[in-house]
Amino acid sequence: MSEPDIRRQGEKRILIQLPGIKDTQRAKDLIGKTALLEFKLVDDTQSLDGALKGNVPPGREILYKIDEDPQTQRTSKTPFLLKKRTLLTGAYLTDARVAIDSQFNEPYVSINFDKKGARIFERITGDNVNKRLAIVLDNHVYSAPVIQEKIAGGQARITGRFTTEEARDLAIILRAGALPAPVNILEERTVGPSLGADSIRKGLLSMIIGGLLVIIFMVIYYKTAGLIADVALFLNILLIGAGLAGLQATLTLPGIAGIILTIGMAVDANVIIFERIREEVALGRTPRAAIDAGYNRATLTVLDANVTTLIAAIVLFQFGTGPVKGFAVTLSLGVIASLFTALILSRLIFNYILVNRKVKTLSI
Repeated sequence: MSEPDIRRQGEKRILIQLPGIKDTQRAKDLIGKTALLEFKLVDDTQSLDGALKGNVPPGREILYKIDEDPQTQRTSKTPFLLKKRTLLTGAYLTDARVAIDSQFNEPYVSINFDKKGARIFERITGDNVNKRLAIVLDNHVYSAPVIQEKIAGGQARITGRFTTEEARDLAIILRAGALPAPVNILEERTVGPSLGADSIRKGLLSMIIGGLLVIIFMVIYYKTAGLIADVALFLNILLIGAGLAGLQATLTLPGIAGIILTIGMAVDANVIIFERIREEVALGRTPRAAIDAGYNRATLTVLDANVTTLIAAIVLFQFGTGPVKGFAVTLSLGVIASLFTALILSRLIFNYILVNRKVKTLSI
């Protein structure tokens, strides 16, 4: 999510707002899981049948592995007799990612431990070679592979005939970390886009009016060069939209504000370049020489101004929350697009006009 808003309410409540969410049930399932990951040894020395009949040995417990047949949608439970003592927990996890098994072409979750967790995992696997180590999540066994040898490096995998979506959800839960208590959802509201339609409409209207005023000013003040800047500005907004679509970001009012700010910044870069070109033309240089000199001398200034703005946007995205992140996303995309359109695209248009139209004087 590009703009999740998470706030504390009172002592035991959290308000979570997820703009742009489509599958609300999946979001609730992810939020509500405690994600307590544990590694426990399977006890193969005791009788599993006897434990299932009620004669569970001291210090042992029965947990189940649940499998679902993707074709029949039927579930089956496989019992495991485990030692209650937890050898390692998910508290030492540093990362969890989805990967594909090259042999069976099935997704699994690859997990990495920190230095302390890696040492503990190496000791566990070294002391229990040829024994089964169960990977337990929320009291359900996901897999119980046999330890073939001591595993160093702090890496392991969780398998369990996952679908890609199930593996991705599990990785998200593990990366987020275990919750100290289960979540009870007290209230849920789904707000449709029509509620904020008026605000969005006003935001888009302000963007259109501001854009038109900038376009008119550039054409009047810089003539043909201003028209080139307007074309670059239009493509700039198009690139921002493409970037938002590529990142699957949610466009909200702060995001529109970032685009409006970008419109001014994009034109500002062209103004710096055009003023340098004007100075070169006033010195009597040819159009080709004036354009080359203008771009060469203004490039560092444009880069300095935009890079410092980009750094500020990245800081806002890193430490901001909710609407601040939305503003930072569009501002960052706008700065990158502005650099491309101002320094590369507009210069290509100038070069095309000079070569194909054989212009002898610049209208700037």
